[in-house]
Amino acid sequence: MIGSFLNVVIHRVPAGRSIVRPASACPACGARVRPRDNVPIVSWLLLKGRCRDCDAQVSRRYPIIELVTAAAFAGVTLVMAGAVLDARSVPYALAAVTALVAHLYFASISIALAAIDLDTHRLPDAIVLPSYAVGGALLSIAAIAADDLEGLATAAAGAGILFSLYLTLAMITPRGMGMGDVKLSGLIGLYLGWAGWSAIAVGTLAAFLLGGVLGIILLATRRASRNTGIPFGPWMLGGAWMGIMLGEPIAQGYLAIFGLD
Repeated sequence: MIGSFLNVVIHRVPAGRSIVRPASACPACGARVRPRDNVPIVSWLLLKGRCRDCDAQVSRRYPIIELVTAAAFAGVTLVMAGAVLDARSVPYALAAVTALVAHLYFASISIALAAIDLDTHRLPDAIVLPSYAVGGALLSIAAIAADDLEGLATAAAGAGILFSLYLTLAMITPRGMGMGDVKLSGLIGLYLGWAGWSAIAVGTLAAFLLGGVLGIILLATRRASRNTGIPFGPWMLGGAWMGIMLGEPIAQGYLAIFGLD
């Protein structure tokens, strides 16, 4: 259901349209989508990917976004549910649940921002900037409930470090780094910092590795030139999730190679 809503966000926010009104309608004929035709994934399959009124094709991206969102929510919950189940008191349970909600929110905007950036090469302020308040508030509640002010401080440090890094890169190479990336970097740093210093290191490096590999592939296959603009937001977000989910084991594995574990 949230994935279905994210499709609305992806379509309307870059155009500056309301995500509440008007109701969903076919972009080809303008016919309002009926409630029975608005069931995530199922309706698209039953209608064979076409509008009931004009038979225009409905993009496959709609069910894909819904499936990806479902998978993301399942994955995040699977990883973080242990902290909820193992909570030894009500405050710790509140902290774990709030942290889970914060990361589900981050998963949602990650999907929306990645799709929008791929489409328009933009990371809309309307999504990024309010997310600082939402993420900051939820993680603050989790930190206070669990008496983990050190974790909150690391999250704040992560936000400051990544924002400063990306701002410096944007000032040095303004054609290679947009201000949308800079604004997003602080939010990513907030979540990486919450996961720890290893997550900050791995998540930051992974973004540049993923983006660099894509650039090399596009150049090698002649699908892009050195002057082609490549959206970096999806790789920033992909790297962030790699750091959040795998930062600690990746960092430990790297250190073990050099006998530093």
